[in-house]
Amino acid sequence: MIRAMIVDDDALVRLGLADLLDGDAGIEVVAQASDGLHAVEQATAHRVDVALVDVRMPRMDGIAATARLRALPHPPKVITLTTFDLDDYVYNALAAGADGFLLKDTEPAEILRAVHLVAGGSAMLHPAAARRVIDRFHATGRPQATAARARVGRLTPREHDVLALLAEGGTNADIAARLGMRESTVKAHVSRVLAALEVTNRVQAALLARDAGLTT
Repeated sequence: MIRAMIVDDDALVRLGLADLLDGDAGIEVVAQASDGLHAVEQATAHRVDVALVDVRMPRMDGIAATARLRALPHPPKVITLTTFDLDDYVYNALAAGADGFLLKDTEPAEILRAVHLVAGGSAMLHPAAARRVIDRFHATGRPQATAARARVGRLTPREHDVLALLAEGGTNADIAARLGMRESTVKAHVSRVLAALEVTNRVQAALLARDAGLTT
């Protein structure tokens, strides 16, 4: 069972999302919060697997809340769910550690799919957000590209293969099938890749791989 938390300052949005998530037999809403500070308190009091977090909220916005949530001893995965797909929101949410970025007009089935994917260790970006990220990180002739290539150079050949498929959006199951490995082995490789690259999640690893020119 995936334990979810909804973080939004709009009570009607929280109610609608709670109804949606509770309608999925594999998801249980264990906490709700009306702002970022409240979200950190709730995540400290309850074990949360996935938090759906709005960006624009009082007291502490969703970007700051994401960073605080990801710094907890038992950090939840975070899906940024917002009305706006502004560049700064996308980049800052992912930099803060979000594993997903969706707009509130996303189809309900896709929101449920995102919760399951992120809980399972994968990532999910709204197509518009993904396009913005790819456009920004596409060029490779800048200083951060050199740094990214240096980090990727730390990987073993097998870890390099895993990163390349991860950057294409592959799940652990997809990567296992492509490389002829057990899914548990892929999971171990992914953990080592994240540590070697000094990133916190698959989205950041994929961005670094693109920055290094590993994918187009």
